[in-house]
Amino acid sequence: MPRPSGPASPAAPDEPGLTELSPGVSAFVQPDGGWCLNNAGVVTDGGATLLVDTAATERRARLLARRIAESGAPAPRTVVNTHHHGDHTYGNALFAPAATIVGHAACRSELLAAGHQLEAMWPDNDFGDIVLTPPSLTYTDALTLHTGDIEARLIHPGVAHTRGDTVVWLPERRTVFTGDLIFHGGTPFLLMGSLAGSLRAVELLRSLEATTVVPGHGPVTGPEVYDTVEAYLRYVEELARRSHAAGLSPLEAATGADLGPFAELAESERLVANLHRAYAELEGAEPGAPLDVRSVFADMTALNGGVPVACHA
Repeated sequence: MPRPSGPASPAAPDEPGLTELSPGVSAFVQPDGGWCLNNAGVVTDGGATLLVDTAATERRARLLARRIAESGAPAPRTVVNTHHHGDHTYGNALFAPAATIVGHAACRSELLAAGHQLEAMWPDNDFGDIVLTPPSLTYTDALTLHTGDIEARLIHPGVAHTRGDTVVWLPERRTVFTGDLIFHGGTPFLLMGSLAGSLRAVELLRSLEATTVVPGHGPVTGPEVYDTVEAYLRYVEELARRSHAAGLSPLEAATGADLGPFAELAESERLVANLHRAYAELEGAEPGAPLDVRSVFADMTALNGGVPVACHA
């Protein structure tokens, strides 16, 4: 089948476009990669298109659809959600029902349970007309999809960023779409997942031996990003162990912490959320067990000098 005519059309300076990674494989990267500014992926052979994740707002999802059309690729027949968070799923309805929405079984159940999660956290943000559209095709361990001759392996790493994460691995292209298992330039976020599980997920990603890594947020990179993420997770693990034993609250521990090299990562206030998750695991909670999201966001606001975390979309 014919391939698309080009990787993308020019994007306005303040609007993301598609970046071709290899023939038929592109990344839709949304600077600055902060809260609600996720990445997406496009895989096409010119006759069919697979989309990895959507976007947080109706406007951004429509821009993503336009960029796909401008690249010469047909509209997606399949959308894979790497997890249930709204920045990765809110645009699903713009592509369904023409496209089948695919995700882990827990991605579907968590999305339905969370409802309009982003509006609840950021009620003043204009998300547009969002119709929640969960995956209609689910899997539990692994699933292989084919877009022409491009193979995409969906792998569930266990509970990590969330209970329903999916890694999208293109073995012939040595390219992996990690979802929010990996942040590049941003602080990992474990509130709805597992610290131990996130460490295991990094090892899984390493085992794939990808040369191109598309993180959930931040610029496309290589496997060296795994070292930074693992080092941060180990830092949280040790800080949680010491602080919990000393009887400090997660906020007290985070307030007194020296982030060292991790101070350069954006959204450093996520440290307190990550400590809440680490404390829960130290106290025997199951991976992904629900925590009080509103109280944790209040702690992030306190750690952020009283400034609430802002949706960047």
